[in-house]
Amino acid sequence: MGNCLASFGFSSTSVERNNESRPTPCLKSYSFEDLKTATRKFHPDNLIEKDGDYLVFKGWIEEQTLSPSTPETGMGVAVKILELEGFPDHDEWLTKLNYVGQLHHPNLVKLIGYCLDGKHRILVSEFSGNGSLEHRLTRRVGTRPLSWETRMKVAIGVAKGLSFLHGAESQVVYRYLDASNILLDDEFNAKLSAYLSTRIMDIQGYATQGYPATEYVDTGCVSEKSDVYCFGVLLRALSTGQPAVTQSMIDEQNRLDCVMCFQKSVQIMDTNMEKDDYPRKAVVAVAALASQCTYLNPSLRPKMSEVLQKLQKVVSPPKCI
Repeated sequence: MGNCLASFGFSSTSVERNNESRPTPCLKSYSFEDLKTATRKFHPDNLIEKDGDYLVFKGWIEEQTLSPSTPETGMGVAVKILELEGFPDHDEWLTKLNYVGQLHHPNLVKLIGYCLDGKHRILVSEFSGNGSLEHRLTRRVGTRPLSWETRMKVAIGVAKGLSFLHGAESQVVYRYLDASNILLDDEFNAKLSAYLSTRIMDIQGYATQGYPATEYVDTGCVSEKSDVYCFGVLLRALSTGQPAVTQSMIDEQNRLDCVMCFQKSVQIMDTNMEKDDYPRKAVVAVAALASQCTYLNPSLRPKMSEVLQKLQKVVSPPKCI
């Protein structure tokens, strides 16, 4: 059953509200002064991302104790300051913090700690050296275009992360999947950011954050099939190099018949890639999989685990004996 108008990026169908005022012991509690030390008093040079809902600074902590360390020493971390305007129920936010802190997977950004000091709401998580997928697709100054191989590595990583969340004991719907919430480490391994938003998003707000599934826009309800839809849009974004893929582009692609699929798929490929950089059969297979993921009827979309299997076969097809 879908989750109606859940308050956070991670939406669990059965998160218990037990010990909701006590964050999980596996997360470290930081004071605001601790994080000022870790980020050189939130120096502008350490600002790595700015959004309407948050600011992200790079900071440093001791690898063993996780205590704040001298800048440029210790372990790099991302320090996300959350916007308090429209802040939801305090206990509910702590409940989500508890739950997300217990989720561990190679394709999820590791949440290290938090700050609930006075009016401050801050998350501390592992640092991803290659930034967000959105930045890479928009090719900011000094970055090279992602190769087809790397794009598929990212897609498989995201699919593994979503499959893990959907198979969790308390099933988790990610909700806000888009290129800005996918972080890349130094080896371009994809990691889903812990999107613990402070805003209770309405349908219009959600439509500007993530790739909203049609059923969410129509009813305000989400399920794991909504994530599958978002993943289908993400596949198109990876192919075209356009982080923001419009609904009209999706509709046009879904109307293509099999004969046109090959020609159209190649035509819309990211022009920053050389034609010899991607296998055309794989391009068509990925386009077909994206179409299956974005079926208007959620029941017709494959499960995320099935999407992962199909994608892995496209990238590493079985060898003929």
